[in-house]
Amino acid sequence: MDATTPITGTLSADLRQATWPVHERAHHCSYFGALFDGALPLGGYTLLAEQYVAIYTALETAGDALAADPVAAPFVIDELRRVPALHADLDALGGGVPRILPATTAYVARLRATAADPALFVAHHYVRYLGDLAGGQVVGKTLQRTYGIDGPGRLFYDFTALGSPSRFRARYRALLDGAAWTPAQRERLLAEAVHAFELNIAVLEEMAQEVGLGQPLAS
Repeated sequence: MDATTPITGTLSADLRQATWPVHERAHHCSYFGALFDGALPLGGYTLLAEQYVAIYTALETAGDALAADPVAAPFVIDELRRVPALHADLDALGGGVPRILPATTAYVARLRATAADPALFVAHHYVRYLGDLAGGQVVGKTLQRTYGIDGPGRLFYDFTALGSPSRFRARYRALLDGAAWTPAQRERLLAEAVHAFELNIAVLEEMAQEVGLGQPLAS
């Protein structure tokens, strides 16, 4: 099914349906498999935090530039900001200057290239932050269980400022469904969300190779 094809008529449901195949590919990558199994060295997780500093800096810079845009502005939510937490995490993990991989550089370039388009910005915003509020919470618990990290080192996954994650996700879906998207914006948003997952998968594949976890994901 084409990612731009309306499925149910509500954007939040269409997004979930359109991105499900790439979401599953990302979720089952060897990098996260090693992390969840407790087999990833701590330096391998630090490498992920380093990539996230670059990605979230670009995403949140785009949000700041769109803070007055009537469509994008409701999605620019201060409590979601991750960059300060990531810097604190890297300090605790002993990271120096972040090592940015080529796949991350490509991801950041795409974020910058799409930063002025509210629909494309929201596509990336949805993929990153809704993932952090769902599967990302499992990562945070894994860091605590495997490495004994509680507090700095896993602050990226602390969303207590938002209150109930489930209520926030419902609020976010209402924002998606209530925004005044044009048909063209809606199509671009759906397609870009799929592309955002592909960019994320490329980063995960490259990190897996960097830490010696084997072959890239099958398409």
